[in-house]
Amino acid sequence: MKGPAILAVDLGGGTQDILLFDPGQTLENAVKLVLPAPTVMAARRIRAVTRQGRPLFLTGQVMGGGAVVQAVRDHLRAGLPVFSLTDPALTIHDNLDKVRDLGVEIVADHPGGGAVEVKLGDLDLEALRQVLALFEVPWPEIMALALQDHGFSPQASNRLTRFAQWQRFLDGGGDITGLLYSESPPELTRMTAAARLAPGAFFMDTGAAALRGAVLDEFAAVHLEEGLVVVNVGNDHTVAALVRGRRVWGVYEHHTSLLDANRLAGHITRFAQGTLSHAEVFDQWGHGVVYQPGYPDTGPFTWVVVTGPRRKLAEGLGRMAVPYGEMMLSGCFGLVEAVREHWIKQGGL
Repeated sequence: MKGPAILAVDLGGGTQDILLFDPGQTLENAVKLVLPAPTVMAARRIRAVTRQGRPLFLTGQVMGGGAVVQAVRDHLRAGLPVFSLTDPALTIHDNLDKVRDLGVEIVADHPGGGAVEVKLGDLDLEALRQVLALFEVPWPEIMALALQDHGFSPQASNRLTRFAQWQRFLDGGGDITGLLYSESPPELTRMTAAARLAPGAFFMDTGAAALRGAVLDEFAAVHLEEGLVVVNVGNDHTVAALVRGRRVWGVYEHHTSLLDANRLAGHITRFAQGTLSHAEVFDQWGHGVVYQPGYPDTGPFTWVVVTGPRRKLAEGLGRMAVPYGEMMLSGCFGLVEAVREHWIKQGGL
């Protein structure tokens, strides 16, 4: 197998999954890591400041919210001050007035008064370099990152803003090869911030990366031309896609914490039939559903493959996908596949 070495990092809500793809070795021998997500690590640091009873000062840049936002809220509920520079404050909300309303004071410099600094950011390249160096592993030529970005939405619902990305993707034909970014779109501020930390990196949405990886499963590959329902049950978000060959015919997205096995099974069944409505999912505080206009004529797709760390919620719905025998690295395999495909198109492989 030819081509450059690729470091694929899938930044999820609970874990960051890491694969070092080296074309000179078998995938079974590749470097693979499953570590706590940057949001989880930052939240732990914030909670340590809360336990100390000291003011908190956020620096760095915008990153994924989730656990970080909850830790900030808990710090404020404890009656402790929170100060933040402008960029990291956008982690809490794109509308800085709402950040201030929460009780966070936005400042231009360290506030003093014994405030403890916690630096935000989705990527610690130096830590990754150190880990690889400790085991005599050379730094790769190419880096590819997957992370979820709702898109900048200071006024509108960020659920609608995020789902509009899927709508535009399907409106553009839904070609599965169009899910990789060689440059971060400016409206995806979290992705753009990560791009500043890793110049030249490729990017994908976490849901898109999991989709690309899951269809590499042996069972999925056999049935791909018949049509698949691919379900990624992540720690924070559940994303499903209707896929035939290289075309995506529909996308569903919901918050995993709001799903149980029965609700998810009902949603996926009706999604495959093309009868689940966007309004129903959105009104349940999910993101929504969108179909290609021609899906009723080409569907329904009956084969289901499932991946993701919370996949037990979908037990019994279909095949548990394990691309190359590594379920937790589905997103990383998707990143590598997308980058290699890009390089082939460019004549680089």
